[in-house]
Formats: sequence, C-alpha cells, structure tokens
Amino acid sequence: MDRQQAARRAEELREQIRYHNYRYYVLDQPEISDSEYDGLLRELENIESAYPDLVTPDSPTQRVGAPPSEAFKPVRHASKMLSLANAMSEDELNEFLGRVQRELGTAGVELVCELKIDGTAVALTYENGRFVRGATRGDGEVGEDVTSNLRTVRSIPLRLRTDDPPPLVEARGEVYLPKAEFDRINNEREERGLALFANPRNAAAGSLRQLDPAITAKRVLNIFFYQLGAGPEYATHWEALEYMKELGLRVSKHVAKVGSVGEAYEFCMSWQDRRHELPFEIDGVVVKVNSIAQQRRLGATAKAPRWAVAYKFPPEQATSIVRDIIVSVGRTGALTPVAYFDPVTVAGSTIARATLHNEDEVRRKDVRIGDTIIVQKAGDVIPEVVAPVVTKRTGKERVFVMPSRCPVCHAAVQREPGEAVTRCVNVACPAQRFRRLGHFASRGGMDIEGMGEERISELIQRGRLNDVSDFYHLTRDDLLAVTTTAEPEKRTSAGKGADKLAAAIEASKHRGLARLVYALGIQHVGSTVAETLSQEFGSMDRLMSASKEELEAVEGIGPAIAESVAAFFGEKRNREVIQRLREAGVRMEEERGPVLPQTLAGKTFVLTGALERFTREEASEEIKKRGGKPSSSVSKKTDYVVAGTEPGSKYNKAKQLGLNVIGEDEFVRLLERGPEE
Repeated sequence: MDRQQAARRAEELREQIRYHNYRYYVLDQPEISDSEYDGLLRELENIESAYPDLVTPDSPTQRVGAPPSEAFKPVRHASKMLSLANAMSEDELNEFLGRVQRELGTAGVELVCELKIDGTAVALTYENGRFVRGATRGDGEVGEDVTSNLRTVRSIPLRLRTDDPPPLVEARGEVYLPKAEFDRINNEREERGLALFANPRNAAAGSLRQLDPAITAKRVLNIFFYQLGAGPEYATHWEALEYMKELGLRVSKHVAKVGSVGEAYEFCMSWQDRRHELPFEIDGVVVKVNSIAQQRRLGATAKAPRWAVAYKFPPEQATSIVRDIIVSVGRTGALTPVAYFDPVTVAGSTIARATLHNEDEVRRKDVRIGDTIIVQKAGDVIPEVVAPVVTKRTGKERVFVMPSRCPVCHAAVQREPGEAVTRCVNVACPAQRFRRLGHFASRGGMDIEGMGEERISELIQRGRLNDVSDFYHLTRDDLLAVTTTAEPEKRTSAGKGADKLAAAIEASKHRGLARLVYALGIQHVGSTVAETLSQEFGSMDRLMSASKEELEAVEGIGPAIAESVAAFFGEKRNREVIQRLREAGVRMEEERGPVLPQTLAGKTFVLTGALERFTREEASEEIKKRGGKPSSSVSKKTDYVVAGTEPGSKYNKAKQLGLNVIGEDEFVRLLERGPEE
C-alpha cells in the first residue's frame, strides 16, 4: 500500500469509526461487535504508525470516545478518564512490559492484574464522605451527569463507611448488568416488542442514560471500583484498592499482584477459561504497574496510560461440521436458511444451529453442506457462522440452493427486486399458520384476550384452527377443551374460562377496519399503514378492489406497500378467508366521525422510546381519537416528540431542531386537557 492508498484508506476508516462511536456512545445502539470495531481501529493505528504524517488531530486514535449526549448535563473530569491500549497475546504483553522496563530503567516492576468488567465506566465524587456527583467517561475529558441514576444502584454507598472522611474522593469504576438481570430485561423487552440489547454492556449503558431514574431503579445494576482518581495518596495501586474497600466501595476480589509477564499471562489464561463461571461478563484482564510513582514517570499518550494495558480475550470460537441447511418459514412467509451443525460449546453454552439469514448471505460466506465451519456468538450472545474452513474441503460438500417452492406448503415462492428475502405468499401455509394466528389475536391486532400461544397451539393440533377466520367458528366445546385442566379441583372454573374466552372472541369482532387490516399480517403493512388505508377506503370491499395504482396514489403508500396489498387481496385463498370473517360478523367498515373532543386537531406527534402506560399502537390510537396525527419521522413540522424510556435518534434530532419534547406524564395531561392556549 503506497502513501496515496494509505491516505484514502485511513480516511475511510476514520469515517467508519466515527459512525460506530456515535452508534455506541451516543445512541447505545451498536451495529458491529467489539472485535470488528477493534479490527477497524487497529488497522487505522497501523496505517498511522507507518505514515505518521497522515495522523490528524480529529482522528479516532487521538481521542477516547464520542461526545456526551445533549440529554444530560456535561461534567468535566478532574483528570482525564483514558481508555486502555490492547494486548492480544503473550508476545504483546511482553512488548508492554519491555517498554515499561526501558522507560523506568529497571527490570523490577510489580504488576496488578484485575478482571476487565464488561460494563460502562463512571467517576463518582464524594465530598466529606457524601456522594455528590457521578458521571460517565464520555470523551475522556467531559462526561454526562448521571448522578440521579447512579443513586439507584444499591451497591453504591451514598455515604462512605468512615468516621473521618477526606474532603474529596473520586472513585472510578465500572457499572455492569449481571447476566441473570440481562436475560430478564431482554425477555421483558421481547414481550413488549422492543429491540433486544446486544449484550450486558450495551444494556448497562442504556440503563445509566435513562431520563427517568425510576426506570434505572427497576434494573439491578451493580458496580466494581478499580481506581482512586482523587483523594489520599498511596504508594501503590494495591494500597489504593484496599483503601477503597475500607471506605465501603465495592472492589473485585479477583485481583492479583504478580512479578512477571509469565504470571500475568497465566492469570489471563486462567480467567479466559473460567469466565463463564462468573455471574457477570468480562472481556479481558487489565494489567497495571503497581507503583504510583512509576505510573507518574511513565505518564500517558493522548489516548491511554503507558502504565496499563488490557489483555483482550478473543471472541470465543469453535469449529464444527455443517450437517444440513434447512429452510424455515416465518409469519410473513420469509424463507430463512438455518445451518445445523454438530453441537459445540461456545461462550459457555452448547449451540447446534445458526441462522444464515438469506440466500445472498449464504452465497457471500460460501457456506456449504458438509463444510467445516468456524462458529462464534456475535456479542457473545447470538450464534453465528463466521466462515467455512476452505482448506478442509474434500470436494464432497454440497452447495445450498434456495427452494423455488415453499418447503412446507409447496406453493411458489417469490423474491421481490431489491429485496434479500424470499417469501411464500400463501396465507394458508401451515408453517406460517401458528405465528399468523398469534399475530391476529395479539393486543395490537384483534386483541382476543386469553388466546395465547399455548391455546392456539392446542387448537391447531385439534384441527380447529387453520386460518384466522376459524377463531369465530370455535364452539364452546372447543374452548372448554383448552381451558380445562387435568386437576379435578380446578375443573369447575373451566366453564367460566371458556365463557370469558368466548366473550373476548365476540368483542374482537368490533375492533374496526384498521385493526383488522393490520391483524391480517400483510407484508409491509404495520398499524400506521393499516390506519391510513382504512381511513382512505373506508371499507374492506373498497380496499380489496383497489388497484395497485389507486393504492400508490394514497399519501404515505409507496410502490412496495401498494404491490404487497394488491398481491394479498388478489390471492383467492385470502379473499375466501375475508369472506368467512364477514359471515362471522367481523366489522368490515371504518367508523367515521370523532368520538372525543378534537383537542389535538392539527397537531403532529412523534413517539420515541418505550412508554410505561401505553404500547406504541395504543398511544397512536389515543392521538388519532383526538384529531392528532402520529408520525414516524421528526421534522420542523412536528409539534410534540413524546420521549419514553431509551429514546433513540428521533429524540436527538428533536433536540437539534429545538422541538417540544415531552415525557409520558405531560403526554397524558395533553390527552386529558389538550394544549394550553
């Protein structure tokens, strides 16, 4: 690579790293794994090392992270909170210690090894023993004031455990989310239809940046303190750790003093093998010079201290053999190839399959049946096929071919131009049936209370549910069969359960056209599009007879949506299902005219984050009932941005535009009283 090529590549890398810094530090929504990010940064560091004149003042190698969010008050740190240089092998640990020994002019350097907790760094300030301020690392010089949220972390003392506190103590630590709590939160988010956190670190960062401390308090965060940033001076880092313990600050017990790289590497290898025994995530070991005087002599670069290094564990990987690639069919008919391989243990659990996402991804990775493959867990969570080991091919491997017909119902499949997903469009496909029936009965759909997954599954097995119209042809005996338990003492309540379920089915007939259109599960048709279509056409008959051109003429309906809707209603089986729904008494028209005072008429709302008292659909419905307009994008024409927990990029854009951002309480007040004149 000559200098000109290096300059181009360096600028490309800077742009990518800046983008991923923003996704990670500001939005708490990373798009790539840590190992991929580290790879980008190390490539840029190598280029700048080879061509020092290409280093720019704003290069990601010259700073720690991204700017703090505007949602929190900025806090300037008393001294820089630097990141750490990485070591990936014993040789790189040796290089680190060699540099330290040369700088100090002595071979006698004692080291301290500590687990590198996979969380988010914070600095806590205590004045006269009282906790007064807590801030995130931010860009290393200026962080975000998260004092109120840190106060909710039970392991953080609000007062130090000493009768004679120093005037000032700054303790730096890592806030993290235990594995069990991470699983609980992700299960809850999945039930609410929210995006899952990629890993516990991402979840800890998101929890600390809640606008409402009550939300943070619901998440059982914890902390380990690892550095005394300000306060009484000690001769060694080890003594400072012991002092923090005396103050009641939580310090990890998994710490060791060592006298050589060999001992340090042995500590690293021990915990690389045992990391899954811990109730929290670690991604490496931090190796520090113990002597504070030596630390000061060594100093720091613009980015990292010269007296410490982070030994990073490699992403856990294993090799296995692909025994088959089987296509699964989802609710919307999406055909997804899944690799099934010999069971292997990765990141502490056994995995035997991983999605290959779509036909293009299979071709890009060139994964074949019979291949030896490298597998890992993306973010240590999601099973992923990294690549085939091409050198182990025997010539007997088979290339995967996406089927031209649905593997379950044998209907023709189609792949739209510009899309990566191949779909089965047969609404009666058995593989889609279960998920489609669940979607139809869900709260956002026809809201059949009590018709959960277990009951739907049992009714399918009994041959009583084939398509969504069958909900309205279930008999009382059918409902008794799924509400009766095997326990004699509970059988007397089965009749009441069946009656309650029958009432819920009857009530669902009157949800209206918009809810029905959404509940049908048409590709690209969410609740907002369903509302738009129902308002425009007013009845199922008019909507079903609309041409693609007529659909596309509706504001907010693009070519992809128009084609999907036209194709759905053009399918004979789908029209037969709708006729059965009509015969069962399901309402096929949209009610016209306001029911509530139109206090929000002419006002445009954008919802971001999760609300405590409403689902996204319910909040939008309340706005529309009062004449307001829910929108999916923020612009200068937006009147209100309603920010729930974990608001995303819409919140940031609203702040940039100076729009009216309100919380859930103010939103409820608007619904009740309307805007103040």
